[in-house]
Amino acid sequence: MHSITALCDDLGDIPFTTDPVILRRKSRDQFVISPLLRGELAGHVAEIVVTPRDKDEVARSVSAAVKHRIPITPRGGGTANYGQSVPLHGGMVLDMIDLNKILSVEHGVIRAQAGANMAEMEAAARAKGWELRLFPSTIATSTIGGFVAGGSGGVGSAMWGMLRDRGNIGAIEVMSAEETPRLFDISGDEIELVHHAYGANAIITEIEMPLGPAWDWRACIVAFPDFDDALRFGVQLARETGLLRRLASVHEWPIPNLMRELKGVVPQEHSMVICFIAPPSLAGFRCMVNEFGGHVVADHGLDETPFGAPLHEFCYGHGLRQIQKTVPTFTGLQGMFRGSAMFEAIAEVRSKVSREEPFRLELFWSDGEVVAMGSPQIAFRGAKQMADLVELVQASGGVVANSHTTGVREVGIKRITPRDVAFKREMDPLGLLNPGKLNLEGVQESALQTSGWRFRARS
Repeated sequence: MHSITALCDDLGDIPFTTDPVILRRKSRDQFVISPLLRGELAGHVAEIVVTPRDKDEVARSVSAAVKHRIPITPRGGGTANYGQSVPLHGGMVLDMIDLNKILSVEHGVIRAQAGANMAEMEAAARAKGWELRLFPSTIATSTIGGFVAGGSGGVGSAMWGMLRDRGNIGAIEVMSAEETPRLFDISGDEIELVHHAYGANAIITEIEMPLGPAWDWRACIVAFPDFDDALRFGVQLARETGLLRRLASVHEWPIPNLMRELKGVVPQEHSMVICFIAPPSLAGFRCMVNEFGGHVVADHGLDETPFGAPLHEFCYGHGLRQIQKTVPTFTGLQGMFRGSAMFEAIAEVRSKVSREEPFRLELFWSDGEVVAMGSPQIAFRGAKQMADLVELVQASGGVVANSHTTGVREVGIKRITPRDVAFKREMDPLGLLNPGKLNLEGVQESALQTSGWRFRARS
C-alpha cells in the first residue's frame, strides 16, 4: 500500500476523494467493450482521486505524489477503449476534468486546457466560423487531453487524416513527474513523443489544435444491395479530395439491422455507408451514389437526431457499442487494410467468415493514402477464436492493432523508439506515470499476436 494519508496531508485544499464508489468509477473507461480486457483489468482500482483546478494544483499534486513514490494515472473523460486510464498499480488518479478552460480561438487555431470538453471546443470554434478537424465518436464526453493521449483519429479523418499525420496537432504543453515539476512546450515531430502514449511519459496540461472551416454538414445513410459496391463507394468517397467529406463508415448487412435505432431504415440485405457531406459537395456526392448503385435512405443536419443519437455515434468505437445493445457478445479487431490490394485482402477475409460475421470499416487518410480500418464483427467465444481472426486478417494482407490489451507497445499504434525511452526517463525519472502502460523494456505477453499498424518511417 502507498502512503495515501501522507499524500492527503500534503494536498491541502486541493480536491480529492477516497470514496470507494468514486474510486471504482474513476478507475474505469470503456474497456468493457472488449471481452478480453474485462478479465485483464478487473480489480484494478486507484487509492485516491485528485481533481486539481489549475496548473499550480496539478504541479502540487504531482510533487506530493512523487515525494511519496505514489503512481500517477492521468485521466480525461474516461472514454478510451483500451483501459488507458485504468491504474494498474493503484495509487493516484489525476483527474484533469476541472482543468477545462478554452484559452483562445483565433486565426484558425484553438488552444485549450487538457480537460476541456471536445463538444464545447467544437461549439467555441463554430461560433467563430471554424470547426475541429478531428473528433472521436465520444465527443460529447471526451476531453482534448484524453483524445490526444489515447486517440488515433475519428470523424474528420476521411478528409484530414489521422492525429499522427503532420499538422493535425499544433502544440502540446506537458508537465514532468518530479518533486519540482517542470513545464515544456513541444511542437513539430516531437509531438509524436506524447501523442498516443496514454499519459505514461508526461502529463498534458494544454493543447493547441489547428481548425478547419465550419460547414453545415449533412448526415447521410446510403444503402447498397451489394457490400462490395458499398466498400468501393466508401473508399472512392474518401479519395475524392474535391468533395468536402467528414465521414465514410461502411457497415455490412446485418449490422444495420443489429443497431436498434437504425432498424428498418436500411432495406433488408443491404449494406450501408454513413457519410457526412458539406452542402457544396452534395451534387457530386449524389452523382457518386448513383454511379455505385446506392440510394440515400437518410439525410439530415447534424443537429437533428432522428435516431436518438447523432450518426457519428454509430461509427468508430461507438459503432460496436450500438451493436452490443442487441448482441452483447459481439466484438472485433482494429485491422487496417491499405494499398492496391485492399479490396482483395478484405474479400479474402470475407470468404472465410460467415455472413453472420459482418464487416464494419471506417475509411480515412493515413500517410497520404486512403486506408480501411475495421474487421468482421464476431460473437465472442474465446481467446483462440480472436487469435484465429487476427491470423486470418494478417495472412490476408491486413495489419492489426491489438484493441484487446492495454499496453502502448502491445496495441501497436505508436512506435516506441530510443527517443521515446529517453523522453520517458527525463520526464518521469522514477517511473511513476501510468506504470505498466509504456513497457520500455520489451513486448509483453498477449493472447493475440498482432503485427501492429505500420506507418511510413520518419527520418
